[in-house]
Order: sequence, then C-alpha cells, then structure tokens
Amino acid sequence: MGIIINLDVMMARRKMGLTELSDKVGVTLANLSVLKNNKARAIRFSTLDAICRALDCQPGDILEYTEDEET
Repeated sequence: MGIIINLDVMMARRKMGLTELSDKVGVTLANLSVLKNNKARAIRFSTLDAICRALDCQPGDILEYTEDEET
C-alpha cells in the first residue's frame, strides 16, 4: 500500500511515548503499536482526530502517500 504512517516521527518530535499517547487518545497500546509500526490497514477518522489533537499536528504530518512499486 502506498500510505505510510509517520506516527513514530510525530511522537518523537513531541517527545511523547506510546503509553502517554494511548492515555490521551483513548486507544489501546496494541492498536497504537499497529499504527506506529505501519501495519494498519485502516484508521477511523475519530482516531486520527484524537491523535492529531494529542500531538498538535495535522493529518498530513502523520499520513504520507508514496506510489507503489509495480512487481
């Protein structure tokens, strides 16, 4: 998939750990870990909204599009 999730980058910029983000967002550590490790297949807008509020950022700071390489 051509969508890259840069959650770890934004967390590092804000000096926020996964546990703190989980507490602020109300999403389990396991689900945030899936996002952080770029293993997610989907994200709810409500979750994205909560993450952006907690990290004081825009969705474009977290989501990045790259073209898939053809195999």
